[in-house]
Amino acid sequence: QLQASGGGLVQAGASLRLSCAASGATFSRYTMAWFRQAPGKEREFVATDFRNSGRIYYADFVKGRFTISRDNAKNTVYLQMNSLKPEDTAVYYCAGSSSLILSTVRESRQYNHWGQGTLVTVSS
Repeated sequence: QLQASGGGLVQAGASLRLSCAASGATFSRYTMAWFRQAPGKEREFVATDFRNSGRIYYADFVKGRFTISRDNAKNTVYLQMNSLKPEDTAVYYCAGSSSLILSTVRESRQYNHWGQGTLVTVSS
């Protein structure tokens, strides 16, 4: 089970850190990811940490601004978001999977655990 938090209303240029707390004893072996869904749009990939292996990938539109990290002792994955833009406004979801392969990390359908989403609103 995943529980996301940390969303809110901020101005353009501000920062936010999202958190996703997971329950379960094998968190450290999971691939953890963040996706987002803006109003009227499909859910899209944001960032992923593949099986805690050091292989981290980002969507092009967040490279250099967002950072995914994890604290296995706390069973928590984070998304640090800097230099936020109005187009980053969306509901952000954390997701996890113990079984996906590297080539599919950007595909939402490959993740079988999802948090409830946390709303990020960036005003101009």
